[in-house]
Amino acid sequence: MLWKPDEQRRERANITPFTRWVREHRGVEAADYDALWRWSVTDLGGFWSAIWEYYGVTAETPYERVLADDSMPGASWFPGARLNYARHIFAGRDDDAVAIRHASELRMMGEWTWGELRERTAAIARGLRHLGVGPGDRVAAYLPNTAETAAAFYACASIGAVWSSCSPDFGVRSVVDRFAQIEPKVLLAVDGYRYGGKDFDRAGTIAELRERLPTVEHTVVLNHLRDTPVDGALSWEELESAGAGAELAFAELPFDHPLWVLYSSGTTGLPKPIVHGHGGILLEQLKNLNLHLDAQAGDRVFWYTTTGWMMWNFLVSVLLTDASIVLYDGSPAEPDLGALWDLAERGGVTVFGTSAGFLSSCMKEGVHPADGRDLSRLHAVGSTGSPLSPEGFEWCYSELGRDLWLFSTSGGTDVCSCLVGGVPTLPVYEGEIQARSLGMAVAAWDPDGNELIGEVGELVVTRPAPSMPIYFWNDPDGERLRDSYFSTYPGVWRHGDWIEITERGTAVIYGRSDSTINRGGIRMGTSEIYRAVLALEEVTDALVVDVPHGDGGSRIELFVVVREGAALDDDLTRRLARRIREDCSPRHVPDAVRAVGQVPRTLSGKILEVPVKRILAGEPAERVASRDSLADPAALDFFTRLADERSDGA
Repeated sequence: MLWKPDEQRRERANITPFTRWVREHRGVEAADYDALWRWSVTDLGGFWSAIWEYYGVTAETPYERVLADDSMPGASWFPGARLNYARHIFAGRDDDAVAIRHASELRMMGEWTWGELRERTAAIARGLRHLGVGPGDRVAAYLPNTAETAAAFYACASIGAVWSSCSPDFGVRSVVDRFAQIEPKVLLAVDGYRYGGKDFDRAGTIAELRERLPTVEHTVVLNHLRDTPVDGALSWEELESAGAGAELAFAELPFDHPLWVLYSSGTTGLPKPIVHGHGGILLEQLKNLNLHLDAQAGDRVFWYTTTGWMMWNFLVSVLLTDASIVLYDGSPAEPDLGALWDLAERGGVTVFGTSAGFLSSCMKEGVHPADGRDLSRLHAVGSTGSPLSPEGFEWCYSELGRDLWLFSTSGGTDVCSCLVGGVPTLPVYEGEIQARSLGMAVAAWDPDGNELIGEVGELVVTRPAPSMPIYFWNDPDGERLRDSYFSTYPGVWRHGDWIEITERGTAVIYGRSDSTINRGGIRMGTSEIYRAVLALEEVTDALVVDVPHGDGGSRIELFVVVREGAALDDDLTRRLARRIREDCSPRHVPDAVRAVGQVPRTLSGKILEVPVKRILAGEPAERVASRDSLADPAALDFFTRLADERSDGA
């Protein structure tokens, strides 16, 4: 045990008065967190209606019942209710209070008050209406993590438009693979950005996106890098000027009206366009951000993210609480790994969110966050994106003080929240996530569907939750959604992570059980990387895996088959890296590239990514793949030898 909240901290936590309220108003005697969790996943109607009532959800028309259908997929939540997510962002705000603090490598720390945020959101909303945007229309955002981007999202939500965003460091092909599926009416884009001290112009990219997204009727460009206009596009100033003086209004929408489309890549095909609804995300984030993140008045919540990661959606939802948010766009290592800790000091951050990889890097590079910085306001650190190692836990406490609440979380784009995560009233154990989240019926299952305690199994969710996807875009019969989550255990959500639920109710995540590559929280399917790699004429086949380290990090390894007469030399290696950087993302450039004679495949032609990943992680080949199922059993021998060499220290 590394930390235990004292009585004052437990009493101050948002979850404490909520627990009393459910005892008084629902007759639920929850003596501890485990009892509260068990009630929340047993009496779904009672729990989620308690969240609705306790946090004062406003609906133009009331709901008929809480859960009309509890099947998965296909659960029907709060039918009849009409509401708006954005209304709850702005309800009861003091116009003079600060809502957003923001900075980037191009901008010093600035502030937006609630009054400015309301005014500019209203202007953007009216400007979008003038462009013909209405409920259900898609607005695609190729924008950095700035206050303007947050306001544009709230504006879309207020009028019922469907938001979808990609980070401007995504290559054209990755952006088109995502946005083309949803057929956006408007493209919001940035002219460029600065990362790692270098400027990246995006004017040419915008032109190419407009050519390849034929449904886009209007393009609006945010001048972030320079003042030069982009031909054929509206400026951001023109968009806001068209809506100047508007009052912020809210379209009342069905509970399941699409709020945004996020993308989670599988191992084959295009990225999956995941649709979440206004009501489901509103309830989930009211629960998660208040009861688990414990965001309160006076808190300044920061999470290092880009607009291409669901943690951005999570962060801008923090304004549903009484806390304010801190945004940053830029490299976490510019000019060095102290950059984000400097930001925490300047912004008075109280809750500092980041990735396990960043904390591990700080530990390895000998960064001392508190040296020469006033971090006295900082009382909590959150870690996500990948499992935080036990050494990472200890480093945080040794560097930031023993009174720190360190909470590791795991969930995903699929639910845009945490399945397991922090609880401010529970102790922190080294290397463990504190608990299963309220309302999330998480368990570890063996292949036969038996629940495991103290053993590693598949992470499953056995009961529906409101923020599960309402559907995938362009998946009319739901086949793709069912195949993604419900093909292994019919009627039960299989998340794709290995998890252990300990005897004391904590959780340990052991990484992805599928082959999706998660780097810094940005998940990308192997098929996207293959499309980039195989575009080079020298490469005839490829396999990519993300092999976990013992320290909580991971290593992307690319194996390629080169055509006869070609060689994997330094030039080809550089071009492979450049192609992946430009077509996919810089985060997914491999740490190592090796040539192989052939890629191991099943008799049906499927690449054996997961078995190779497990072999390279140290598991015996005979435990992870049946040689009889392989087109050529000898294809695995290379990877077995490579794993043996590593285990021998070669």
